[in-house]
Amino acid sequence: MKILLCNDDGIHARGIAELHQSIGHLGDLHVCAPDTERSAAGHAITLTDPIKALPVEKNGQPFGTAVGGTPADCIKLALCLLHKENLPDLVVSGINLGSNTGISVLYSGTVSAASEAVILGVPAIALSLCTYQNPHWETAAKVASEIVAKVARNPLPDGTLLNVNIPNIPLSELKGMKASRMGRSRFVEKFTTHLDPRGNKYYWLDGELDLLDDSADTDVQVVRSGYVALTPIHIDLTARHCMEQVETWNVEY
Repeated sequence: MKILLCNDDGIHARGIAELHQSIGHLGDLHVCAPDTERSAAGHAITLTDPIKALPVEKNGQPFGTAVGGTPADCIKLALCLLHKENLPDLVVSGINLGSNTGISVLYSGTVSAASEAVILGVPAIALSLCTYQNPHWETAAKVASEIVAKVARNPLPDGTLLNVNIPNIPLSELKGMKASRMGRSRFVEKFTTHLDPRGNKYYWLDGELDLLDDSADTDVQVVRSGYVALTPIHIDLTARHCMEQVETWNVEY
């Protein structure tokens, strides 16, 4: 099996190295990832600047291709050019440092790399370890290996990716895995104002996740309860429950 790895933390991030090591026995690995951190890049793509790509080595061995663009750029470049003649069987994005639960899915470069792969017809997984401090990489690596093997044997339907969120706990404390749905949430945005050395104002964005649904089957709560949250995500964003209402507005000119 040919597996393409990507992320949004950058090709030199610890998470993609852990992923590479943990699933190396499952197939032929190739890496195409941003040259620097592109967290929260969403599904942005580069149209007005050239995209540069350079080979990267680790420990004296070829590791992958560093791309001067977004995670979605990396997947487009890999699938539409670099690996066009021999497409991967699976794309795995991660292991991201930080949760991609709830509304974070829409901002996440990690998830967007996986969704771009699905758009281009290749099955994909997004993997995130839900912490920014003191990560339990052993737990994340073990889960990554198991999930990649499961999806390889049982691919999701076309147009669907698997978003995986892993609680940051020791492997011995992990309770298992559970299917979950994307929890309704929003960010409460906070901007702080600062002055540069010339007296010009600049702003720094921060925020907190505000949960609008604390049901036990949401991805946030599944992770909090000590389980890996498995959320299938479809790239069709149509709100089908609203179709009947909108159909009443049909007009012909």
